Amino acid sequence: MNEGAATIRTRKFMSNRLLSRKQMIVDVLHPGKATVAKTDIRERLAKMYKTTPDTIFCFGFRTKFGGGKTSGFALVYDSLDQAKKFEPKYRLVRHGLLEKPKGGRKNR
Repeated sequence: MNEGAATIRTRKFMSNRLLSRKQMIVDVLHPGKATVAKTDIRERLAKMYKTTPDTIFCFGFRTKFGGGKTSGFALVYDSLDQAKKFEPKYRLVRHGLLEKPKGGRKNR
């Protein structure tokens, strides 16, 4: 999606020194447009917080009824090592930082 298509705002910003991250609620305003992809949101947040997109984790996005506004949660880690330490494995797999385990529960 192009730059002018959506506006990203953050609220309830909190700096969490214990987990070495910044956490916030992200509001995306996209009137008359489709829901913005998480990768686009990550890139825009990376520009806002002057970091790389691989240290940003976005999740829990829900579009309000009628469209036009989407809200979700974002975590901006200080380093990639801290992100790998504290993030759940399934989110690391979604980001491509870990390999998805092969086979089922009984095959291990």
